[in-house]
Order: sequence, then C-alpha cells, then structure tokens
Amino acid sequence: MVETVAGCFQFDVVAGDVQGNLKKVKEGLLRMKEKGCSLVVLPEMWSCGFHYARLRQMALESPGLEEELKTQAQKLNLVITGSLPQLEGGRIYNVAHVIDGDGRMAGRYRKIHLFTHAQEHLHFSRGEETLVCATSAGRVGVMICYDLRFPELARKLALEGAEILCVPALWPRARVEHWSLLLRARALENQLFVVGCNGTGGGGKLKYGGRSAIVSPRGIVLGQGEDDEGFFHGTLKPGELEDFRSQIPCFQDRLPGIYGIV
Repeated sequence: MVETVAGCFQFDVVAGDVQGNLKKVKEGLLRMKEKGCSLVVLPEMWSCGFHYARLRQMALESPGLEEELKTQAQKLNLVITGSLPQLEGGRIYNVAHVIDGDGRMAGRYRKIHLFTHAQEHLHFSRGEETLVCATSAGRVGVMICYDLRFPELARKLALEGAEILCVPALWPRARVEHWSLLLRARALENQLFVVGCNGTGGGGKLKYGGRSAIVSPRGIVLGQGEDDEGFFHGTLKPGELEDFRSQIPCFQDRLPGIYGIV
C-alpha cells in the first residue's frame, strides 16, 4: 500500500437517467482529481439506481460505461470503484468494478447479500465470490451496501489481504446512523481503511442518506459528507495500518478453532 488520497463523490443518482448520471460522474471525477485524489468511490448502481422497469435495458449499457470509466481512469490516473447492473449469462447482477489508474480492470465483484426487504432478490442474482485485488493504491476489497451488515464478509476480505475496503451504497436516510456506525465498526474490527460512498436524493418515500465517509484502521473518521451532494476526501497512510496492527495484534491473537462455523 502507498499513501493515497481517497475520495467519495456522493450524488443524487437519478433513476433511469444513464447518460445524465454518466455526465455527472465524469465531472465529479475531474473535481476529485483536482483535489488530489488517486482513489475515488462512487455510489451503488451509479448509472441508473434501482429503476427495475428498465433494468435489463440499462444493464446492457454497462459495458460501455465501464469503457468510459477506463478512459477516465487512465486519463486522470485514478483508481475508480462503484457498481453497475450487469447482464451475465442471462442473469442480472449488481456488480462493483475496480478500475486501476492505468485503465486496467483490476476486478469485478457481484453483490452477495441481496436486500430482501427491498425485494432485490426478485430482480438480481446473487454473487458467490469475494474480491480482493491489487491496485496502484493498495490491495482493495469490495462490499456493496447491504453487505456492510455482515461482519463475516469483511473479515474474510481482511484475511485475504485487503488494506482498503471500498463500499459503494444506496443506503436509506431512515437508517443512515446504522451506515455510519457500521463503516467505523468494519474499519476498527479489521484494522483497515474503509471508504464508503452513499448516494443522496431519491424519489417518492425513499430518500438516500449520504454521509459518505473515509475511516482509518483506528475507527477515526478522516472525511465525511452530510446528506446532500458533495466531494469528500481523506489521506490513507500505510504506516497507520501497520502501526495499529502491531500495537494491537488482533489477527495474530485470533483463535479460529474456537469460533466453529463462524
């Protein structure tokens, strides 16, 4: 891992407006680069939101959007993470992309935990594999929104060598305090950096809560947004991760044999 300025671009993802959201993202990436960022996390489903009526059609546009982001990543030398609907093998998945600063696709992650309360399982297929990939910023692990409620997944990513946990989300305003708490918990318990980017706005009764945050391995918030659109960043220093793991050697002191099935 190298010292990295990580940023979140939280914005109002307009349901179904793929080109409008893409335009906003490209402008946002430029702004984040101007702020010195080398890693940027975007919200979950940043191209279209959960616009189920046209989901399959919008999923067909995602490969082209990934190519757009690859171009922007290479042009701006940015590591970029977010999620898009992807049609793969006749099924639609909520897929996070990790694009390195040279424009290379470092990895993709299919969302494992589908939020049944919002009927995501009726529209998406479930992923079955975790992702930790090497990037110019360090080793990045990815979770998407509801995944954050599952500490087992975060611990697996940490054990697989993740130094930075990126979390794209569209987390409701009604439970945004849970989001803020869980970002800090996942960082502290796994002694790694967490960069969580949530959307804002929303339609009808559902409003998204913002509060994107960058959290240190000690659980300290390095940068945080409010509930409206904005750009937020913080500096990730590898020495902080190494020092804290040395001072409190949680991984060394684990006793996996006692935990059983967990």
